[in-house]
Amino acid sequence: MQHTGWLLLGTNLGKRLENLQAATGAIRTFLGSVEVQSHIYETAAWGKTHQPAYYNQAIRISTPCTALETLHHIKQIEFLLGRKHDEKWSPRVIDIDILFFDDISITSPLLTIPHALLHERRFALEPLHEIAPELVHPTLDLSVTQMLALCKDNSEVKLLEELHWEF
Repeated sequence: MQHTGWLLLGTNLGKRLENLQAATGAIRTFLGSVEVQSHIYETAAWGKTHQPAYYNQAIRISTPCTALETLHHIKQIEFLLGRKHDEKWSPRVIDIDILFFDDISITSPLLTIPHALLHERRFALEPLHEIAPELVHPTLDLSVTQMLALCKDNSEVKLLEELHWEF
């Protein structure tokens, strides 16, 4: 059975574009196909704001993996690409979050889907809105468009049209 996942990729260390490309390639290797990807957005750091700006990109994947298996593979990919799990919201080579997975809701110590803070984070909503504006949050019963309109996060999110690449 194939599953659909919406992921957010983020990086603010090293060669950010190459980090996103490497993550996308590894996702294809470990998880399945990348069906849609947003443009790349440069965004202010969230949480700990005194750090370099991020490149963020939303993607939709098709995978035979369950949500928990997807999380396991994501952690492997982050490790292989050099992510260090230091402090919360610290700078990172790569960060991959599961925003949505099919239409399920999961709350466990290991995994929360939909992402618990998605509706509060403009840096996640803007790229997701580009590829899935009508996707509905299964517990808030709001579309991505509606969540973006209601989002109180005013941090800068800049579309980098010149950095979009075809896969």
